[in-house]
Amino acid sequence: MTMKNARHTIAAGMFKAHCLSLLEQVARNREIIVVTKHGRAVAKLVPIDLAEPAPLRGSVRYHGDSVEPSGKSWGCEQ
Repeated sequence: MTMKNARHTIAAGMFKAHCLSLLEQVARNREIIVVTKHGRAVAKLVPIDLAEPAPLRGSVRYHGDSVEPSGKSWGCEQ
C-alpha cells in the first residue's frame, strides 16, 4: 500500500485537538485520514490535487483597438 492510498482513522475528539498538525501531515504525506464519531466514519480528510495551471499562450485573440472610436453614431447626438 502506498502512502497516497493509506488510510488512518482518528476519533473526532483527537482530530479536534490535533487538527492543524493533521492537516500538515495529510499535505506532506499525501495520506487520507478518516474521522470517526462513536466508531462511525463521519468525515474524510484528503489531500487536494494541485494541477499545474494551463498555459495561456494561444488563448487570447486580438480583434483590433477596443478603445478607438468606431465612427458609428449612437443616435443620441444633440
